Amino acid sequence: MEHRIVFTTLDTVCAEVVSAVSDQVNLLSNDATNQLLAAMRRIQEHGRAVEALVAGFTAVYHLYDFDPKTPGNGYRTLVKVVQSCLLHIIQKGRYIVSNCGGVFFRVDHNACEMEAYCVALCQLRALLYVARRLLNDNEHGQLYSQDDCGLSEKFMKEYTSMHKACFYGRCLGFQFSPSLRPFLQTVVISMVSFGENYKKQQTRLGRAALSVFTSGKYVMDPELRGAEFERITQNLDMQFWKTFWNITETELISGLASITSNTVQVNLTLSVPGEPLSMPLASDPSLAVTVSPPVAHWGPGPVHVRLISHTLREGQDSAELLALSRSERPQRSLSVGFRNQKSPPSPWLLIHFHGGGFVAQTSKSHESYLKTWSRDLNVPILSVDYSLAPEAPFPRALEECFYAYCWALKNCHLLGSTAERVCLAGDSAGGNLCLTVSMKAMSHGVRTPDGIMAAYPATLLTTDVSPSRLLTLIDPLLPLSVLCRCINAYTGTDSESVQPMQHLDTLSALGRDTAVLLVDITHGASNWLQSLLNQTSVASAPPTRSANGPQDAAPHSEDMLQGTTEFPEGFEPLRSGCLADIRTPCTPIMKNPFVSPLLAPDILLKGLPPVHLVASALDALLDDSVMFAKKLRSIGQPVTLTVVEDLPHGFLSLSQISTETQEAVDICVGRIREVFEQDPPPKTHKQPNLNQKNNTVFD
Repeated sequence: MEHRIVFTTLDTVCAEVVSAVSDQVNLLSNDATNQLLAAMRRIQEHGRAVEALVAGFTAVYHLYDFDPKTPGNGYRTLVKVVQSCLLHIIQKGRYIVSNCGGVFFRVDHNACEMEAYCVALCQLRALLYVARRLLNDNEHGQLYSQDDCGLSEKFMKEYTSMHKACFYGRCLGFQFSPSLRPFLQTVVISMVSFGENYKKQQTRLGRAALSVFTSGKYVMDPELRGAEFERITQNLDMQFWKTFWNITETELISGLASITSNTVQVNLTLSVPGEPLSMPLASDPSLAVTVSPPVAHWGPGPVHVRLISHTLREGQDSAELLALSRSERPQRSLSVGFRNQKSPPSPWLLIHFHGGGFVAQTSKSHESYLKTWSRDLNVPILSVDYSLAPEAPFPRALEECFYAYCWALKNCHLLGSTAERVCLAGDSAGGNLCLTVSMKAMSHGVRTPDGIMAAYPATLLTTDVSPSRLLTLIDPLLPLSVLCRCINAYTGTDSESVQPMQHLDTLSALGRDTAVLLVDITHGASNWLQSLLNQTSVASAPPTRSANGPQDAAPHSEDMLQGTTEFPEGFEPLRSGCLADIRTPCTPIMKNPFVSPLLAPDILLKGLPPVHLVASALDALLDDSVMFAKKLRSIGQPVTLTVVEDLPHGFLSLSQISTETQEAVDICVGRIREVFEQDPPPKTHKQPNLNQKNNTVFD
């Protein structure tokens, strides 16, 4: 909808609500009525101020797109998020106008709803001011701050001091597809329940009982849920995040997930010994180069991988391969009924690197969609279980992924493939590794893959600010503190004693009762929310306000809370009572091209295979994809960029949640299929001509 129409409608609806509720004032609760009327008047005020900001962005945001056919960048997204918030307000306002005279109308509930969206709009207004400052300070067409110190102190002060809880309570997930909101509510409720009891010394039974109590509390009280989620995301340590997101690794939950996933005939976990590999040179196969095993931090060691194949193929049941299996009975991972019905090797091979911020998850967390890919593409898939940070910071993961890639090329006959075409695929951190493994292959002179599919990759592992990264203020899956901690962990800033990664039994670490409880929450929270959130909630006391706008009542000094962005006189965003403890050191390793491929010199990017980027418009890492695609295009590299709408970071793992996520996953599969089915562009080993114009780019 055209933004002028939205703002005109908002102003009209606000006036209609004030008029309709005022007419019913004698029939409604005075306190709640006053709260509702005050909220509508503030919404009207914010809306008029935001309209001018949005008009400014809409006039120029097309200049930051990858191309006219691919509208997408952080400035567009901020406008989209604001518009989504306004549409929710308009919808709720129309409901109030139509029903405020009814006997079943609950003025207190609707007052709390409008109050929550009023606060959210206030904070979004502040984000637009921050983005405008960024737009004015950056060079033309540049989405990232060029400040040598990374995310400058002025922006960090704004982030750490701004109130965020409003985005995790009643307004949770308003910007995403409606089909995803129950899932996001489930994740947040599970996280705050788990976080409250994370460090408490309880028996398994006591912990489970306490979690049941706390989860119900957060279901019924959205404001309390938002405040607790803000506390967790700003202050809990990396080990909490690793533990929580690794819940999907437990046998119980992964077993439940496997019930709905596709059946495959091969699902083997392998341990590849760390031995030097002799690889033919891509430029002259009669010559060879030695690829050393991973050695960073603790010396040579094995690399763990998972082989998934919908069909049993020649070589996949060989004694040589099964000798590498980490399963006590590897034959159980092969469908016994098909042992004698082997298909010939596939000409294709897909090598996968999983996401998880470099700190969490394994191939087991991602095997559900990998099984589907193996069936739909009819291809064997090798997924690499690289060592995780902070125990294994850069470059250990990259070394292991590159070694696994070379081993797969050399031993493709064991994997059921002739490797005539090889594609790398990964999401988030895995997308970063797809790019850097290919760069490493070029630097070693070995064969590069025939193509890359990177979903929402992290291409800039610095803490530089961009308009899309401002979304970390409102994103329940990728808050700023989590993004910064992942970056610090992988680059070694948060490393303590580096030691070999061990495959921990997460179920033992959490306690079976807690894991079982979280499964119950996952399956039941959507139903609870549908029934309970419509009841009168135990509302938390709203923040106190000054005459000039919302103010947090937390007992912090003004110097600590005051940001450095110049806001208009009379406006100040809500401030948090729980300041984030975020360290953003600017270290040289963050700008290493094998850490941040967006910063790689052209010589390291020239010669990459076709790169297919699939990003989400609502992802904090959107600008990573847009800027990397533009950089590849500028040097004549084949690249495509697809931006999907209304989905969060990590949508590959949500393929079974909604139609929208499945359609996005299908786009990723289609890009992989292009790599396998289309003729690769001719390879050249000439140095890039940086002055060349009219380069041919696949887009």
